[in-house]
Amino acid sequence: MDEKKPLNKSPGEGYPGGTTVATYTGYPQGGQQAGTYPGAQPPAGTYPGTQPLAGAYPGYQGGYQGGQPAGGYPHGGQPEGSYPGAPFPAGQGYQHGGVAQGDIQVQWNGEVPAEDVIDNPNVPMQVPTAPPLEKMDQVTGYTNVGFNDQMLQPPSYEEAMRGEQPIRSTVTSLPTVSEEDCRAALLQHVAEHCCYGKGAAQEMKIADIQHSSAFHYTLETFGEGRASSWAYEPYRGQPIDGPMNGPAPGPWDIQMNAPAMFSNTRQFLEVPHTASVKPCHACLAMGKIRCHRCFGRGRVRCDFCHGRGYREVFRHGEHEHERCTWCHGDGRKRCMTCSGWGMITCVTCQGHCNLKCFIKLTITWTNHLVDHIVERTSMPDHLIRNVSGQLAFEEQNLRVWPVNHFPDSEINSASQRLVSQQAIAYPNEKILMQRHRVRIVPVAQVLYKWKDHNSSFFVFGFEHKVHAPDYPQQCCCGCSIV
Repeated sequence: MDEKKPLNKSPGEGYPGGTTVATYTGYPQGGQQAGTYPGAQPPAGTYPGTQPLAGAYPGYQGGYQGGQPAGGYPHGGQPEGSYPGAPFPAGQGYQHGGVAQGDIQVQWNGEVPAEDVIDNPNVPMQVPTAPPLEKMDQVTGYTNVGFNDQMLQPPSYEEAMRGEQPIRSTVTSLPTVSEEDCRAALLQHVAEHCCYGKGAAQEMKIADIQHSSAFHYTLETFGEGRASSWAYEPYRGQPIDGPMNGPAPGPWDIQMNAPAMFSNTRQFLEVPHTASVKPCHACLAMGKIRCHRCFGRGRVRCDFCHGRGYREVFRHGEHEHERCTWCHGDGRKRCMTCSGWGMITCVTCQGHCNLKCFIKLTITWTNHLVDHIVERTSMPDHLIRNVSGQLAFEEQNLRVWPVNHFPDSEINSASQRLVSQQAIAYPNEKILMQRHRVRIVPVAQVLYKWKDHNSSFFVFGFEHKVHAPDYPQQCCCGCSIV
């Protein structure tokens, strides 16, 4: 056949492109398909060397394409939950293009466009779709499970016994910084800014250093949350742990330990005894769906000649029609996505025809951190979070006691408030552990004078970080402050 010959010139010729009604009777006695062409001669409008698509795929005879999955089906039979008489999903192939059993009529009612579509190589691919929820098995303890994660409240458990309040030691004092340390810290701060001048840092006279301490209280609540949902994957013959192996355990009956305490982690696992094999709903267990690029026609309109088969050229002072070299005058070209077949591998089952469906349990370990900062100078409080200090207090327990012995009463009040809030803040999680700390961060406010400029800067943290918003030489020659 001349490959340049247009396909589907009439609805009943070659690859189905319009409304077609055909009757097929299967393969009698394992021989040639009834109604095929003698001598395996392909009809006009088909591709040489291939069997014509006659409402079903070659070798597909009333069952699952490729035969019974390796290892057999669970329960000793074929997959449960088949879809007898279900229409083919809209936009994904031929209506009722399913299994040919005996004398049936296969129809295409407007599924394939009557005209060639414009070629768009950037058309988004189809995405896998979830099976119908009503086809999923009923599993005790998971009756309301869908395909989206549903948070599960933990079972009621006794409040963790705190026992007696632990004995807490007194808070030690912090070292102070000298004038030399303050000047060296300021010079380092100036060196980190390209437009800062170091003359002021070298020449300024330090009048006074006022030492103080900032307190940073943190409370960590480490909790575990569980959510369940239906999940699916292509069935490739992998083992199936179904209800025949016993009842499914409850979502909170499955023992799992956190990989690391006070660290955010997530794990997924298959709930035992909930798996089953279902025929793919997207392709009706055929393994193929309609091509999303050519909409099943196998050909697309040539985008160089816009489907005309020729291009206008200006030659010898006249406009002439020149045969398009891209489509060879046909006005159409083979779809590069499906190679002209009009069908592609099913994206849901990846061509395996069946799906393994099971209940997926998502376990999420989350570390919830809240804090409170006490800092009584004009320096912004948030700067205290990013520097180190002295760890004055740390406790870890299933449930912690609020801090009540700290010299600063604001820390004691903040601890009482945050501990009470965190105890009821996460009803869908099981609290595994709590930990709270108090850090003491040294802060020094340095008062200085440079020429006629009187101001101050701050040195804080064990790293001797500097906060100097009023530094007098913040721009050098040629720079301007925006």
